[in-house]
Amino acid sequence: LQAMSGNEQDWLALRPQEPSPSQCCGSGCKPCIYDVYEKELAQWERAKAMQDKSLLVGKKEQSNNSELNPDTFTAFSVSSVEQLTEDTYQYKFELPGNSSLRLSLGQHIVLRGVVNGLEVQRAYTPISPGNAEGYFEVLIKCYEAGLMSQYIKTWKRGDVVFWRGPFGGFPYRPNKHGELLMLASGTGLAPMIPILQSITDDEEDETFVTLVGCFPTFDKIYLKPLLQDLARYWNIRIFYVLSQETSLEKLPWSYQENTYTGRLNEDLMKTIINSCRRKPFVLICGSSAFNEDMSRYLKASGIEENSCFVF
Repeated sequence: LQAMSGNEQDWLALRPQEPSPSQCCGSGCKPCIYDVYEKELAQWERAKAMQDKSLLVGKKEQSNNSELNPDTFTAFSVSSVEQLTEDTYQYKFELPGNSSLRLSLGQHIVLRGVVNGLEVQRAYTPISPGNAEGYFEVLIKCYEAGLMSQYIKTWKRGDVVFWRGPFGGFPYRPNKHGELLMLASGTGLAPMIPILQSITDDEEDETFVTLVGCFPTFDKIYLKPLLQDLARYWNIRIFYVLSQETSLEKLPWSYQENTYTGRLNEDLMKTIINSCRRKPFVLICGSSAFNEDMSRYLKASGIEENSCFVF
């Protein structure tokens, strides 16, 4: 077997590395990290065949021009960290000048973290309006054993973090649906917030909204002041379903009439759908188990699949 020539070794060193499964956030991004890899591999093969390394110059892993981009990671710095509940934080990131991410509604962005030498990627939905200028905010729940959570918990003001995107989103159009029924569990609230705000900010938009937020306890409801503000609009109703509360007596009276204890089950779903003012179009966001349960209850309540969108 002949030894590899120096030239061959040079080319091997330049070959793009195949992503590991931990690097795929599993949210169906386009391009997925694997698509980016395929593209870079094809570029590398072309350059190698022509023995021309200058053809690889276009390969950039991250950029610093602070424009969000689906193909490459961009650096953003953390401008504030606010703890909302024992395990959930709101992070604010700086955008240069008064630029904005220009996200469409409910779009997510992908975070890259390196933990113990392992690269991990996860998708999060900013809760700030898509046209917010000079900043964006993300709601993140940290898990005790989560790889990404260990990285996120170290963040402090001034730290630089890498994001790419945007991806996905719900193609919302004002007044297209008579009523939106939003079913959100925990941080699944995130993609609902920009949609709610776009409806309340638009005087011409007369869409009714019923938001059902599922949390373990009253203390674990995120963004209460914001939700209370939104619920003051004539066309917005907010219900809470608290799986670990047993009685409503300890809750502030303003919450008692629109809060249910226990889980959001098929019967409660039927009750909520029957209280909707128009036939609802349903948006769902939570864990995969939550999403499956909700889809099942909706089907049992006579809501067709083409009247649902799962984030």
